Amino acid sequence: MTFVIYHNPDCGTSRNTLALLRSVGVEPRVVEYLKTPPSRAELADLIDRMGLAVRDAIRQKGTPYAALGLDDPALGDDALLDAMIAHPILINRPIVVGPPGVRLCRPSDIVFDLLPTGVTTALLKEEGVPFLVDAGIAGDDPGLVGALQSAGLPCDDLLAPGRTFFAYRTSAGDPVGFGGYEALGDNALLRSIVVLPAWRAQALGRNLVSLLQRRAFDAGARRAWVLTSSAAPFFEKIGFKPVARDDAPATVLATRQASSLCPADAALLARTIRF
Repeated sequence: MTFVIYHNPDCGTSRNTLALLRSVGVEPRVVEYLKTPPSRAELADLIDRMGLAVRDAIRQKGTPYAALGLDDPALGDDALLDAMIAHPILINRPIVVGPPGVRLCRPSDIVFDLLPTGVTTALLKEEGVPFLVDAGIAGDDPGLVGALQSAGLPCDDLLAPGRTFFAYRTSAGDPVGFGGYEALGDNALLRSIVVLPAWRAQALGRNLVSLLQRRAFDAGARRAWVLTSSAAPFFEKIGFKPVARDDAPATVLATRQASSLCPADAALLARTIRF
């Protein structure tokens, strides 16, 4: 298999992605894009092949994004591309090119989208946790239903339209848990998130939610919401902020989770999805 990775060796996500590829026998061509950036045409082509808007391919954290005024929504693609070429640190990373296509591998687990189904590795991320692989499942999947019931989470609306669910396993093949979201235009209500007992207290919930947000992002969501009776501290640690129900979009409040299935005193939190 021929792969190319646009790599920043100072980025942990990029290092994890490169290490995972090598652990499954893939030796990609490594392009350190801060030293040898792609041409403007090459960058535009990569972004197009990833299915992203140009703005979605820009890295904001740790870059001159704000100083350059790139947060101005009036700026078009040409201006954004010019800025990325002039300041390659603005190119989000890592971008991986493989036989099936091109992906922005944030989180690094996304690289499995470019690998054959069933590839496994015992490699851990630098932070000591397994990579995760997700697979779409039906709302009535017995594993999902059983895990939600055991955790005391709602199951009544799993087959209603607009819900998307995933089963998660480690990159070595061990089942980890489940999660899903309801698509609400620019918003997504994350729900049915449960880590199996054997994997709790191992810092996997953060990675699971990150991967779930990425799937919602790829489906069009730009803001993630959660309702929880007991896990608000966890979600706040990973960037979610409490939101008063009066300030929430009507589409979120109209979901069965918000209107009837979750307790009236459940905390409502939200965050912008950004990678």
